[in-house]
Amino acid sequence: MGPAFAVVLVFVGCCSNVVSLELLVREFPGCGNIVTFAQFLFIALEGFVFQTNFGRKKPAIPVSNYVIMVTMFFTVSVINNYALNFNIAMPLHMIFRSGSLIANMILGIIILKKRYSASKYLSIALVSAGIFICTIMSARQVNVANEGSEEEGFYSFMRWLVGIAMLTFALLMSARMGIFQETLYKQYGKHSKEALFYNHFLPLPGFLLLSSDIYSHCVHFSQSAPVLVPVVGVTMPIMWIYLLINIITQYVCIRGVFILTTECASLTVTLVVTLRKFLSLIFSIIYFQNPFTPWHWVGTAVVFIGTLLYTEVWSSVQAALRRADKEKKVE
Repeated sequence: MGPAFAVVLVFVGCCSNVVSLELLVREFPGCGNIVTFAQFLFIALEGFVFQTNFGRKKPAIPVSNYVIMVTMFFTVSVINNYALNFNIAMPLHMIFRSGSLIANMILGIIILKKRYSASKYLSIALVSAGIFICTIMSARQVNVANEGSEEEGFYSFMRWLVGIAMLTFALLMSARMGIFQETLYKQYGKHSKEALFYNHFLPLPGFLLLSSDIYSHCVHFSQSAPVLVPVVGVTMPIMWIYLLINIITQYVCIRGVFILTTECASLTVTLVVTLRKFLSLIFSIIYFQNPFTPWHWVGTAVVFIGTLLYTEVWSSVQAALRRADKEKKVE
């Protein structure tokens, strides 16, 4: 399985995953916990069978380190999905999560004492500005949508602020987890498939804390409109079908990213994931007709220009063109 196949998996899997998540959230905005649980359970079962050989294979990295990583990963996943309960639209959710570069750089400077080039700082400033523009425009939309009642408008706006705070916390926690993974891989070597399994298997008991919410959404999903599944010929509630699609596409997406990390340079992986986010955002806006003002487009463009600048795509393209010119001259 080469890089081209991995790119197809990332684009098809991740974009389809965003669509299925939006279909779920539009019907039940508070379904984040059941979606997270289903994804974790599926990936954990797959890893238990194929990665650990039914628990017979010992981990290369000590489980105690995975417990720390898993605590952060579980917190980030739950908070990111739960933030959708707080008036956070899917486009803003996607744009905000594109700010992971900022969080990585800030924590890299503080924890790892890293220093960056001027272009890196400029790119981070652009990403920050783009997210700020989109966030401010979304805040105005929350206010406009609730103009009828001052009390209701204030309550909705405060809920939205809580959602923004949750996304910010998840962003920083995710960056901290990335730094922790980086130090682990330096010490024990890269074991991405193993990490994927333990990151999804160990947090499963934590979902007991969310069991009542998960159960209530199971009931709601079961009461949704029944639909005939074409190939199988079985009737299923539509929400369970959406959830099944979400689980499968999430797995395809993660597998695609994993193959990319083993086959390609980190720059290529970052570029592919960034372009995928951009396509998912555009599709979400056009297909689901999410409110998106010209200022949102400006903010989005600034975010992605900043991301491409950070990954040094321009300089890489120029270097490749120079090499091609030299080869032609030699010939």
